[in-house]
Amino acid sequence: MREPAIGKPKRVHPYQWLWEPLETDPSFVLRPMFGGKAAYLDGRLMLYFTAGQEPWRGVLVCTDHIHHDALIAEFPDLSPHPVLPKWLYLAESADRFEPVAERLVALAKRRDPRLGVSSRSKKRKQGARSCSPRGRRPR
Repeated sequence: MREPAIGKPKRVHPYQWLWEPLETDPSFVLRPMFGGKAAYLDGRLMLYFTAGQEPWRGVLVCTDHIHHDALIAEFPDLSPHPVLPKWLYLAESADRFEPVAERLVALAKRRDPRLGVSSRSKKRKQGARSCSPRGRRPR
């Protein structure tokens, strides 16, 4: 009988503790996205956790531009992300990173209407060509 192979220990994401309160929600989905973790509730992308190099080290709040001012007023540590300005960014280097991040997760859990974006369905473009190459005539 062969012994089971021992694999590498599973690497824990440094912000896993933040999305753990959402895991009990039946609609919660966590998906890998561009090297980070995207948290969805009710099919809406709510928060994105990324642990790369700045400006990709912290929590992105997935929201619409119309909610930026209200969220920044409530959470002054938030600012538009320098690469993805449609979303707000809480850098890990912020003085109040942990309590603010926890409050943002709590808002997501309560379904605050300022948080979350719906993913666009991928529809086939109008007038898309068929698979046959151009200029070929049937024989």
